[in-house]
Amino acid sequence: MTKHDISNIEELSPELREGLLKVLKARFEKNMNRHQSLEWADVQAKLEAHTEKLWSLHEMERTGGEPDVIGYDAKTGDYIFCDCSAESPKGRRSICYDRKALESRKEHKPQNNAIEMAAAMGIELLTEEQYRELQHLGNFDLKTSSWVITPANIRSLGGAIFCDRRYDTVFVYHNGAESYYAARGFRGSLRV
Repeated sequence: MTKHDISNIEELSPELREGLLKVLKARFEKNMNRHQSLEWADVQAKLEAHTEKLWSLHEMERTGGEPDVIGYDAKTGDYIFCDCSAESPKGRRSICYDRKALESRKEHKPQNNAIEMAAAMGIELLTEEQYRELQHLGNFDLKTSSWVITPANIRSLGGAIFCDRRYDTVFVYHNGAESYYAARGFRGSLRV
């Protein structure tokens, strides 16, 4: 489990589990540049030993994240999955940053917020550093942007940060945490 309290996790049916593993394997094999020294059989064995993580991966997939393995942590033995969709996942856009921001809006409230959505999915928002590392594996968010974990000092002043890629450069911007846009969502990561 992640450090979040996830009370809404459901077990995937055998059909959904099998379908998800096929999708993940095909994506893994198609994008070997993201994980050159890793073998799918090892990743699948880890997933089958931690089936509760499949629900989170299913949620990442269902909301348009196209999760894929982007690394391996030799210290913990964890495989690191990340949303690798070309643009910020469609099913996670038009949301503000967190609950406080959502509650601060007097009208035209978005449906949700990035922090709570990620927690409900059992995943973590990317940090700015993780977002920059992801961009070494491809060109992501050329038309969209993604909320990233905001430092406490910025958040305490009402702001939140997001990133995108334009002009072959990763940019970090700020907005009021309560803002939301059709082209801004969030990317997440999951350790298995």
